[in-house]
Amino acid sequence: MPVPSRIVCLSAEAVDVLYRLGCGRRIVGVTSFAAEPPAARRKPRVSGFSSVNFEKIDALKPDLVITFSDVQADAARELVRRGHTVLATNQRSLPEIFKTIRLVGRVVGRAPEAGRLVDDLRRKIGGPKKFPRGTTSPKVYFEEWDAPHISGIRWVGELIEAAGGRDIFPELRECSRAPDRVVTGDEVVRRRPDIIIASWCGKQAKLAEICRRPGWETIPAVRHGQVYEIKSAHILQPGPGLLKGLQQLRKIIKAWHHSHSR
Repeated sequence: MPVPSRIVCLSAEAVDVLYRLGCGRRIVGVTSFAAEPPAARRKPRVSGFSSVNFEKIDALKPDLVITFSDVQADAARELVRRGHTVLATNQRSLPEIFKTIRLVGRVVGRAPEAGRLVDDLRRKIGGPKKFPRGTTSPKVYFEEWDAPHISGIRWVGELIEAAGGRDIFPELRECSRAPDRVVTGDEVVRRRPDIIIASWCGKQAKLAEICRRPGWETIPAVRHGQVYEIKSAHILQPGPGLLKGLQQLRKIIKAWHHSHSR
């Protein structure tokens, strides 16, 4: 069965996955957010995340376009209308991320390689971290956007647990759409997170401004200087790059435990 030989990726994690599966040479166009591996930065740029240059994609004559999320639903529809074959994914959890990697592997003829990649990711992420009896897990507020305040998507909560923390908005995990995860500043204050982590979808987080929000000076995370940024490329792109975000989460939570053991 023929496999795609000219692939356009409108999301960064698809680029990363394809390179790891040995298909980097087949990629003919990428999103402007594609940074890993460095070789991907030399590929033609055809989109942002919500903005797409359809004419440029047409000119590349791809036999497969990979899109991600409901945000790119309209782009996927337009690409199909233009006659392109589109693989649209909408993974929201770690299990769904693993399934998506396997799906991409089957589509490009690299199923065994995709299986090995998933097995490696599962091993490195592990399950929720267990601490000795009597040890407290820090409460973590993860902010995906600042105005309005949007709490983290499901896989972020799962990574927080794998690192040994507790997501303060676990009830919002099943909300796949960002507008459904909007929270109020007062509610964040009420839940008193021990750690605040900001990752503002492609723009730099302003930690000092977070600390100056009305009433937030009472939050333990702000009082004790436990406010951090993790780049969105390391935790909001649902692919192998999440390991970088997990490593940072583990470091942050380990530092919190160290500061509370004195």
